[in-house]
Amino acid sequence: MTRFASLGSGSRGNATIVEIGGQLILVDCGFSLRQTEERFARLGKKPADLTALLVTHEHSDHISGVAALTHKYNIPVYGSYGTFKATQNSLYGTVVKAGTSFTVGDVLIHPVVVPHDAREPIQFIFEHSGIRIGVISDLGQITPHVISQYQKCIGLMMESNHDENLLRRGNYPAKLKTRISGKLGHLSNKQAAFFLDSVKNKNLSVVVGHISERNNSADLLNNFFTRFHNDVASLGFATQDEGIDWISVD
Repeated sequence: MTRFASLGSGSRGNATIVEIGGQLILVDCGFSLRQTEERFARLGKKPADLTALLVTHEHSDHISGVAALTHKYNIPVYGSYGTFKATQNSLYGTVVKAGTSFTVGDVLIHPVVVPHDAREPIQFIFEHSGIRIGVISDLGQITPHVISQYQKCIGLMMESNHDENLLRRGNYPAKLKTRISGKLGHLSNKQAAFFLDSVKNKNLSVVVGHISERNNSADLLNNFFTRFHNDVASLGFATQDEGIDWISVD
């Protein structure tokens, strides 16, 4: 069985779960221990089932629950040197490096460098028996390297954070608007649609997440992504409170 799901995705917490090659792997955990356990139960799983926890970067909406979860359930943690360093030794684990693949069981994992305002941010692609699942969020621009790395996936959890006009007109402080829309910030709907257009294929099941609750909307997302329905196998949206249920890709 190969599938993926979201425990929740947005500015208040993120966690993506991937089941592939007999391994159950969590990418990030931005929820309290109790919330995480409850969200696992919704998906018919327990944190004790996890093989590994991968950390993309040190921002709190991605790591605030990692220490408690891994301590209680003794889950191996993987992340970049910069990420562990930025946590000021509150997290420990196996250091991985962008561009250098590693394995968890029989699953080959490819860490991918992305442009984001963190110490050493990486995202991940999971591969087993010719099946590739990509997880990518928290990046301010789509680089040629990112596009090349995420080809031939049949599962994809990707960011579409904000609408450019909503962000511009909104009441966020100017400094925060500049950060979000900058080259080390988050993807706009327009940028995310460009990315999907660059990696789409007929076998690809897509989940769009990390959607801003204040600077985006369902109508705007539909405007940008409806055109892809005939180009991919499926297209769904992960929410902050509910995430998204399992998406099977085999």
